[in-house]
Amino acid sequence: MSEALNFSSTDIKVWLEHETGSIFNPVHAKAQKFLDDIRKSIDSLSETSKTLLDNSGKEIERRNMRTYNRARALNKLAKLFIDRMRQIKVPDRVTYERFSTFVQETQKAFTVTEVDIRNWFPRISPFFILDRRKFLTAFEKAKLQWKELENFQTKEYVKTKTLEETFQLIDKLTSLEKQHKELGERKTKVTSDMSIVEKEIAETRQKMANLKTIGGIGQLSQTGSEIEALTAETKHSLQHLQKPFIKLQALATHGSGSGLTPEELKKLVQYLENPFEALSTEEAEYPLLKQMLEKLRRSISEDELKLKLEKVRKAEQAINNIAMNNSLATLQQRCKAANARKTQLSTSEEVASTQKDLAKLNEHVENLTRNKGVLEAEEIILGRNYSETADKIHNVKSEIEKNIFSFMSKKVTIT
Repeated sequence: MSEALNFSSTDIKVWLEHETGSIFNPVHAKAQKFLDDIRKSIDSLSETSKTLLDNSGKEIERRNMRTYNRARALNKLAKLFIDRMRQIKVPDRVTYERFSTFVQETQKAFTVTEVDIRNWFPRISPFFILDRRKFLTAFEKAKLQWKELENFQTKEYVKTKTLEETFQLIDKLTSLEKQHKELGERKTKVTSDMSIVEKEIAETRQKMANLKTIGGIGQLSQTGSEIEALTAETKHSLQHLQKPFIKLQALATHGSGSGLTPEELKKLVQYLENPFEALSTEEAEYPLLKQMLEKLRRSISEDELKLKLEKVRKAEQAINNIAMNNSLATLQQRCKAANARKTQLSTSEEVASTQKDLAKLNEHVENLTRNKGVLEAEEIILGRNYSETADKIHNVKSEIEKNIFSFMSKKVTIT
């Protein structure tokens, strides 16, 4: 087998036109002439139909009883002819597909018209004989031309059908490659824009991180970490009182009574939910906590809380350490100091200004993140369209190569 000829998508059309011009161009020109001729015949049919309409209309106006009913029938028939001819669309630019569709549609219109003539013209006879003869002459001429079109299509034009489709595929290939290039450029731009956005997000977050480590805001952050550690330490110190406190709260809320005052009950809830806040806001040596512990001790001794022996032992030991030995005194001082620093730093003008700057930077990061999301979605869509278009290009190239081989026995490769 001979070696394949290599062509770019831009060169293949020029080569194919040169190789097939002597075959394709004359057939194409002949098809166009056939269409031009039958267009004139259809226009002539329309004109003769209008003559039928006008003359029958005049006869209707005369109210001649001998011709009135036949004139009405012809008038109605003429309107059908005119509408039917108007619906036949002769293609402006000839292609095999359009030519074939036109032949089929014209055949349908002519077939129905022929039936109408066969059914109605004998009933209208002998009136309007000249008008009907003129219409029949134009109709027979149009039918003959249509028959020539059909013969040309089935015997000559069909031979160039694959060639014509190949030229259309080449045009489609050119369009797809242009689209593929544009998609690639847009995809590259979106990727570049996304890199810029990602870089700006990283830089903005770094600015935020730097702001959080310096000045008052840095101290506030350190104090926040200290408060987290103190919260954990306070919870640990009160861990054996957690369950008894919960039962004491239930007893005060739903039971027969625990002896807790409203202020003590409120403080008890605070110790359960935020032990750091509860301890740091108590007065020195936590008098409210001690009062609650004494009432807890009494409830435990009277078995109002229904605790297991091991929990009773641990709870009593914790009560003694806290109430009798002031085991939380040092921890309370540290909590109060941390809380005071937090309050002082939080209300400083420096921290307020820095927090305002941080809020603006955070809002900027959120906007950038949203933009990044939009770009990511666009990149996915463009990537999918880019790949799908590449597949279409590959398929169209293969189809063109197969077509050329089928009607020219020449192997070509489109690069």
